[in-house]
Amino acid sequence: MEEPMYIRIHNQIKRDIEKHVYKVGDRIPAERQLAVKFGVSRMTLRQAIKTLEDEGILERRLGSGTYVASQKVQEKMSGIMSFTEITEANGQTPSSKLITYQIGKPSLSEKERLGIKPDDEVLRMERIRFADDTPICHEVVTIPYKLVENISKDDISTHLYETLEKNGYQIGRVTEHISAAVCNENDARLLKAKKGEALITRRQVTELSDGKPFEYTRARYVAERFEFTFSK
Repeated sequence: MEEPMYIRIHNQIKRDIEKHVYKVGDRIPAERQLAVKFGVSRMTLRQAIKTLEDEGILERRLGSGTYVASQKVQEKMSGIMSFTEITEANGQTPSSKLITYQIGKPSLSEKERLGIKPDDEVLRMERIRFADDTPICHEVVTIPYKLVENISKDDISTHLYETLEKNGYQIGRVTEHISAAVCNENDARLLKAKKGEALITRRQVTELSDGKPFEYTRARYVAERFEFTFSK
């Protein structure tokens, strides 16, 4: 299956950052310039940039541009409650709306986070998470396709962990990276939020009990509609 153009652009920009073409704190060229450079529409270019932002590689600064993100202070935390647990604890009903569900080649970031080979296929799933009828979170989940190729689409998109455990797998460690962001046009459309309002971004890698990563999640939450609970 041919690699989507936005993934190719994502990979090239990431390589440029790794080779120090763009250094930490550098502003990358404007979307218009990059779209011309790669010969694509601004919509395609924007999708690549947004993916890099969701991964914490780039950061957008209002009125200034997009920059290579600096490494942020990270603190180990445990006891993170899941979206479903928090929603149900608040007396609300959690649900999801599937936007895309595709099988293809991994991006460089997905390959690194999941410890897979460039030619391995991944399942990339995009969805909106709701509490009752209110959209709370937009997330993109990537899973090695070999792990789930015999599992139904419904089971994967609605209760992946439970299904894996029923198939003999045990869920192990979770590593989370949480930071702040600002709602852009795409977020506003998907989450019915206001452009410019505060978001919480989360990047998560979940492992099986043997230490092998099986899920890489990038998510953006409307800050005023959701809070994380941590215990140490």
